[in-house]
Amino acid sequence: MKLTSKQKNIFESIREIIEIRNDNPTGYGLHKYLSSMGVEESLKSIMQVIEALEKKELVRRDEQKKIYLVENESYSDLQNVISLPLYGLASCGDALAYADDGVADDFLQISKNLFYRTDPKKLFAVKALGDSMNKIGINDGDYVIFEKIEGNQDFNEKVVVVVINGMATIKKFKKLGDNVVGLFPESTNKLHHPIYISESDSIMVAGIFRKILPVAFVSI
Repeated sequence: MKLTSKQKNIFESIREIIEIRNDNPTGYGLHKYLSSMGVEESLKSIMQVIEALEKKELVRRDEQKKIYLVENESYSDLQNVISLPLYGLASCGDALAYADDGVADDFLQISKNLFYRTDPKKLFAVKALGDSMNKIGINDGDYVIFEKIEGNQDFNEKVVVVVINGMATIKKFKKLGDNVVGLFPESTNKLHHPIYISESDSIMVAGIFRKILPVAFVSI
């Protein structure tokens, strides 16, 4: 069954929400989820895609407007499965070793439909340890997908993986002024504290956060 790129992306996003949250989204919930992932699509546009998927008998909606997948054997595109390099461990607490030499420890199989307007070659994964970013859904053992930093990309106020003297940590990056940078946890555990560094310190922001793949839903 032939789908447009937008239809494929919306379909896979519906599948992702159902698998991760164990709940069926409404059109509004799907729009909110995509917006949180940086997808700039209007609610009207998303609803039009949902209606098109209904006509193709790939999804259906109940009386509460919740969306359900209709498994259709004619929908299959294994060519959309890509291999993302998996670089060691990134701590959500104290920094741990990170493969900053560009040599991947392993590869993660993932559908490229899970990402919008992003070159798959710019994506990589790390395995998270700790609970200092659990407020945004990054839990111990999860795979976290990042987009490589290139050029003068703005990553202030964004969740990033930062390499400090060969050690890595996942935190929210904030410029605080007076040459001070804060790497802030987003945690329910009050034992975690920010890391304060100088803008002149030897650090590398390796990637900007793009997606979480909960370990409970990943085949190891």
